[in-house]
Amino acid sequence: MNLEELTDEVDAVSRLYAERHGIQRAAAWFLLKLQQEVGQMTQAYLMKTGQARDKGQTLEQLDGAFRAELADVLSQVLLIARHHEVDLEPEIEAKWLYWNPDWTRRHPGVAAR
Repeated sequence: MNLEELTDEVDAVSRLYAERHGIQRAAAWFLLKLQQEVGQMTQAYLMKTGQARDKGQTLEQLDGAFRAELADVLSQVLLIARHHEVDLEPEIEAKWLYWNPDWTRRHPGVAAR
């Protein structure tokens, strides 16, 4: 699955969630939802690394919660990018991949940002 297909799937789930809960997916909502998910990921990380109480969860459960929160953060990033009509692939190429000499040899026309 490529990034656009993944975004399509995530967007479908987000739309269902918003419909079920009467949420208007406006620009502020996307940003606030991303912030919420980053907070939950931070909490899961702190619990997983023993820097917060584990609430009786096993290491396996804590690791699973951290992984799930990472997925939530990525999904929200995809959603906010789509909402603002940002194609992340060329942005990542120009911002990150440009600095990889092997990648730039294979893609000589991409300029850094």
